[in-house]
Amino acid sequence: MRDRLGRECLYVPSCRFGLYVALRRWCAPGGRVLMSPVNDDVIFFVVLAAGLRPVQAPLDSRDGSIDVSAVPEDVWGGLSCVLTTNLYGNPDPAPELRSRCDALGIPLIEDAAHAIGSAVGGRPVGGVGDAAVFSLSKHVGAGTGGFLAFDGSGLRDELGAMRDELLLPGRLRSELLHGLRPYAEAGVRGLRLVRAARAALRLLGQEERAGIRMPLRARELTEALRTAPGLDGFDPWVRVDMHDYRLRPGRTRLRRTERLLSGVGVRLDAHLAGTERLLATPWARRPAGPVQPLFRVPLLVADRDAAIAALARQRVTTGYLYDPPLDVYAGGGEFTDPSPSPGPAARFARHALPVDPCRAEQVIRILGASGARPVEWGESARGETGSRG
Repeated sequence: MRDRLGRECLYVPSCRFGLYVALRRWCAPGGRVLMSPVNDDVIFFVVLAAGLRPVQAPLDSRDGSIDVSAVPEDVWGGLSCVLTTNLYGNPDPAPELRSRCDALGIPLIEDAAHAIGSAVGGRPVGGVGDAAVFSLSKHVGAGTGGFLAFDGSGLRDELGAMRDELLLPGRLRSELLHGLRPYAEAGVRGLRLVRAARAALRLLGQEERAGIRMPLRARELTEALRTAPGLDGFDPWVRVDMHDYRLRPGRTRLRRTERLLSGVGVRLDAHLAGTERLLATPWARRPAGPVQPLFRVPLLVADRDAAIAALARQRVTTGYLYDPPLDVYAGGGEFTDPSPSPGPAARFARHALPVDPCRAEQVIRILGASGARPVEWGESARGETGSRG
């Protein structure tokens, strides 16, 4: 990955853990972080755990990227960091954000979990900010691991020491479960027992969201804020769906991850081909720039719930939904500053249907047969200031 990005790379057990390390290294507690409201709620809690105040950014409703021009000047002046999302692999405008951050003297941190193969401004995503965090669970399919990318070998020892101090000892049970999980998943897919397997994972505490968002638990979160910065008090939120997010990895996990990472080029080619196919459908909005090998392609459908149900009937599950936006999810101003322009984010979150590009043909067939309608933008603009939970 150092060769791919042209930057130093440090292995971390998960992207969320790597993001916490980056925020602690580049941001003093008490600062304010501009971030996307259409994002995994785990990332929201990582920002809080680092002792920082989330500030929700206005978005471009076409692809969920940060709309730099819609951020008010008074918001810029109060920031201490900008955190990109690169949602589903669609790049945020990192060069423009970099310019803004440089003028303000604040860091730009890139969350590139979905964007291991994407590029912006002629550079790979993750090669523009002061630091970037990547996931090896997405395109690579390792189900674990990530890395922190940064400039300068002189930081490697410092960041490595921070990582090691925060890691928890590895557990044999976790290593065994990780080694067995791919075979179990292949078995339940072959037997068409996906729903039963997901139910079993929930019972074991390995899959904890009954809906799109995890419960906020405002009273407990207020108590946790008194412990920030620190991961321990926020562990009930940060660990959701990945209890080993800060465990020291063992040989089984590392060897499997290395093997899968060696094939990332083939995976990216498959994602690019599927993305091209999906962007040619009436449910997609083709970007102005080059097509990226998206992790998920956000089709924009008028009735997303009906589309999800049609896919589920053909055993195609839909994940990586981020609705409602974070300022609605954690509304009231106690835990976050709301977006100055919430409508586009609410509109995108309400209609985005993230599709695995490697299943493009199957999804196109199912949506076509179901009569799924693309979003008409005049229609979606009505009532855009709120979002369905």
